[in-house]
Amino acid sequence: MSLNRPSWLTKFLAVIRYEMYWNTRKKKFIGMLTIAFALTTLVLALDHIANFFGGPPIEPNPDYVISTNVGLGGFAFFLFAIVTVMNTISAEFESGTIVPLLAKPVSRTTVFFGKLFAAFLTLLATYCFLMIYLAIGGFVVYGPQNNLHLVPLSLLGALFSTFIWISIVLLFGTLFRSSLLAALAPLGIWFGTNIIGSIIGVLAGQGWIFTYIPGSGTSGFANGAPPSQMGPTGNSVSTGTDNIGSNLINYILHPSWEVTYYKIDIGEMAQGQPFSMEPLYSEPLSNVVLTSIAVAVIYFIVFIGISWYVFRRAQITE
Repeated sequence: MSLNRPSWLTKFLAVIRYEMYWNTRKKKFIGMLTIAFALTTLVLALDHIANFFGGPPIEPNPDYVISTNVGLGGFAFFLFAIVTVMNTISAEFESGTIVPLLAKPVSRTTVFFGKLFAAFLTLLATYCFLMIYLAIGGFVVYGPQNNLHLVPLSLLGALFSTFIWISIVLLFGTLFRSSLLAALAPLGIWFGTNIIGSIIGVLAGQGWIFTYIPGSGTSGFANGAPPSQMGPTGNSVSTGTDNIGSNLINYILHPSWEVTYYKIDIGEMAQGQPFSMEPLYSEPLSNVVLTSIAVAVIYFIVFIGISWYVFRRAQITE
């Protein structure tokens, strides 16, 4: 008589339970909720703090909730990626728990993608909590909010943006089996793509390169008048993978927007001329949205594919 073997789904769910259990024991999930709550509260309180120190009075803002990118910026997405998966793979090797884990009748592929799906569930729960809190806080601080039906798009964009960084963190953690390198190497990438990218974009006019690299991309302006001596006017639009959610919402609300990119005319400034911004080129907002999504998907597939392959081939020594 043959014994009934557990199905692949049963094994997959077991890995997810294992990962969620360890996340709970390490208080990772509680820590993420605490960070999300603190960051969102700070964002909501900024105008009150500024007003207390003599800043302008707080005025109603019916678009606050859908314009804040889940109340977070690109660096917060990066931090959530670090907290979620920094030690998901590498810590198993560092602590030696990888040996009993892989000794069980579960394939390495199931272990890898079970851990990845557990990270998704953790992030989803965190961002749902954050969006609900942001919607309530936005109503209390800035009055009734418009277009709340678009909040799920903001949530989807936040997950997209964070999972790019998750794939990068997992890649370094799997390659080097070090939680420290899994955190520090992506941090260097984040600083390089965001800070250096901004400088190159404004001064050299070559910021388009960073549209195809994870991060905030380059910045342009939409729905504005011709630039004056004070610089371009209109709504700022960033092209990178960190802004998928906000760009999706802008496209739904303003499908005809054209995004124009500028650089500082250094030659005129060197000759003592007034500060001026030189327009480089324009493109539809739809191009910005599609490009950022395509870049996110390609990088995610490539980085996760490499991490999965390395994990499957890793030599385990007892």
